[in-house]
Amino acid sequence: MAGIKAVLFDLHGTLAYVEKPVTDMKISEYLFNRGYEVSPQQLKAAWAFVSFIDCPKYGYRNWRSFFSRIFWRLKVKVDRETLDAIAKLLESKPYQLYPDAAEAVIKAKENRFKTAIVTTIAYFKFKKAVKPIRKCFDFVMTGCEAKCDKSNPEMYQRVLEILRVKPHEAVMIGDNMQLDILLPKRLGINTILLNRERKIVEFSQADATINDLREAIEIVKEWSKQT
Repeated sequence: MAGIKAVLFDLHGTLAYVEKPVTDMKISEYLFNRGYEVSPQQLKAAWAFVSFIDCPKYGYRNWRSFFSRIFWRLKVKVDRETLDAIAKLLESKPYQLYPDAAEAVIKAKENRFKTAIVTTIAYFKFKKAVKPIRKCFDFVMTGCEAKCDKSNPEMYQRVLEILRVKPHEAVMIGDNMQLDILLPKRLGINTILLNRERKIVEFSQADATINDLREAIEIVKEWSKQT
């Protein structure tokens, strides 16, 4: 693993989280009370479609435009007051950095590794959360920049090209076995599984498994010294 030059970070569940996120049920209940029949399952399906298909294609700058697209998909016309209220509700539950995130990213940069976030999630959703450490990232790769969702290998290939590193020169750190470990490994990228809550008990194909992001950077440092 000698010659490692870049550290890639997953966002959701790795760098940041949303405490008590707004549920489909809560938004659906609000809509029904406003006279709009949108069930939780309909809302969930449309949200997923917009997140993984529309957003990478068109990009959205805020919750209002994001939810406007959801209602367009549902063929439901809501009044401005309703749309603004939903946007405000979602804005009240922003992403927050995990306690170990800032220190880990700063350490990675201090050790002269190139760094990037790799996520499908639209930037507007986590922009404020990463603002304190934004200068530590060489690039933030979202579905909008990649023009695809994270399950598409193209996202990883694009970020490697942008950072100008080869697959074996990069390490991906994340908490999702499929998207953060198995997919990048197939591309030749080194991987570290973040088992933050120690809930993952299945056999991991990651090159290392850790419970704290700061530990991950120490491992990357050791790998980079190997000959």
